[in-house]
Amino acid sequence: MTVTAETATFASRTRAADIPGDVAAAAKRSVVDGFGLAVAGLRSEPGRLATGYAAEFAAAAGGPGQPGARQPGTRTRLPARFAAFAAGVCIHADDFDDTQLAVSADRVYGLLTHPTAPVLAAAAAVADACDLSGADLLTGYTVGVEVATKVAEAINPRHYQDGFHSTGTAGTIGAAAAVANLLGLDPAATARVLGLAASQAAGLRENFGTMTKPFHAGRAAESAVVSADLVGRGWTAAPDILEADRGFFRAAGGGFDPSLISGQLGAPWTFVKPGVSIKPYPSGSLTHPAMCALADIVTGQDIKPADIARICVGTNRHMPTALIHHRPANALQAKFSMEYCLAVTAIERTPGLADFTDERVDRPDVQDLLQRVEFAVDPEADAAGYNTMCSIVRVILASGATVEERREFAVGSPQYPMSAAQVRDKFDRNLAWAGHTEPARRDEVAERLLGLEGEPAVRALIDLLEP
Repeated sequence: MTVTAETATFASRTRAADIPGDVAAAAKRSVVDGFGLAVAGLRSEPGRLATGYAAEFAAAAGGPGQPGARQPGTRTRLPARFAAFAAGVCIHADDFDDTQLAVSADRVYGLLTHPTAPVLAAAAAVADACDLSGADLLTGYTVGVEVATKVAEAINPRHYQDGFHSTGTAGTIGAAAAVANLLGLDPAATARVLGLAASQAAGLRENFGTMTKPFHAGRAAESAVVSADLVGRGWTAAPDILEADRGFFRAAGGGFDPSLISGQLGAPWTFVKPGVSIKPYPSGSLTHPAMCALADIVTGQDIKPADIARICVGTNRHMPTALIHHRPANALQAKFSMEYCLAVTAIERTPGLADFTDERVDRPDVQDLLQRVEFAVDPEADAAGYNTMCSIVRVILASGATVEERREFAVGSPQYPMSAAQVRDKFDRNLAWAGHTEPARRDEVAERLLGLEGEPAVRALIDLLEP
C-alpha cells in the first residue's frame, strides 16, 4: 500500500470500537478544550470578523436535505463549509488550543501542529449538518487528529523551518480524513478527498502575530468540507498525493520519513504516545515552560514586580525564531513575545485571556516590566536538544539576589498532563469569558462533552453552547 492509500484506508475504516479507552479519554479532553475555545474565540477580533463574514452566507443554508450547520456559540445556521471556517478561526484565535509536540531529535519540540482547531471545526460542522451522534463525532475527530499529527511528524523538518504553518497544511489533511470518516466514504473516495485537500493545504509562519495565523486553521477546516462535498459530486484528484514525486511531502518539505507514518496510524495513537499538550496559557506554546517556571518563582517566594530588577530567560536557538515580537504593539504580537509573556506572568501569576488584550499590552506596569526582561539563547538550554523546550529563568532581584528555575515541559504537556477536572475548569473560564453566565449550564455541557460517545445527537450539544 502507498502511504496515501494506507492513510485513506485508516480514515475510511476506523470505527468507534477500534479506538482504545485511553485514547478516547484523551480525545474527549481535547474536544472539551476545543469547544470552549470555539466559544471564547467569538470575543477575539479575528473571531468577530470571521463570524460576521460567515454569517453573510446564512441565507444559503437550509432547504430539503441541506440543513446547514451552526458555528458553536452562535444561533445562525450556515453552509457547513462556512461554519467550519469560522469555528476554526475562533478555536485558534487566542492561541490557547492544544498542540502536538515533536519527540524526534531533529524536530523543535512544540512546533509541529495545533491538531484540534482544524479537525474539530470541520468535524463538528459536518456532524451537525448531517445530524450525527456524539460517537460519530468522537470517532471522526480522533481519526483526523491521528492523521494530522502523523503527517506533521513524517514530513521533513524543512517544512516548518522554511516557513510553512503546519496547522494550515497537515491540519487540512487531518480535517479531510475526519470528514471522510464521518461521511462513511470508502478508501478510494477518501483518497480523492485527501488529494483535493492537499492541493489547498497552506499557511505561512511569517503571519504569526497577525489575524492570518488563525485564518490558516479556519481555511484548513473549510477546505476539508469543500473537498468532501466536491468528491461526493464526482470530483477527481491524484490517488497518491502524499508520497508522489510532485505530491505534498516532496513539494512542501522536500521529502518525508515513511517510518513515521507507514504502519504508525493508530499504532500507537498520538493521543497517548507521545501525547497532545493542552495549553495552560493563551500564548505560543514555546513560552509556557518559562511562564510555569516564573510563576513558581514569584508565587513560591511572593515576589512583587517592584522587587524585580531583571528577568533573564535562556532557551535553545530555535525558539526565538517563533517568538519574534520582542516589543509587542498589540495582543496578537504579545502571544509570540517571550518578554511580554514573562512580564504579565510576574504581575498576574496565572495569566488568562483577559491578559492578552490590546489594553493590557499597553498598560504602564506591563510595559515597564517588559523592558526588564531579557530573552536570549542559552548554551545550556541549547545543549538540552530541540526535542524539549528547555527554558532557564533567572530573576535578579533589586536586593541583588538571584532566583533560578529550569523547565523543559509545561503544565498540560504529556509529562504533566491536565486532568479532566483541570480541563473542565479551563472550559468553564473560557465560556464565562464569552458571556455564559450560568455555571450550571457550563457544567452540564462540559459533563456531556466528556461523555460524548453516549450523546445521540451532536446538535443538542451545539444548542447548549449558544449564549
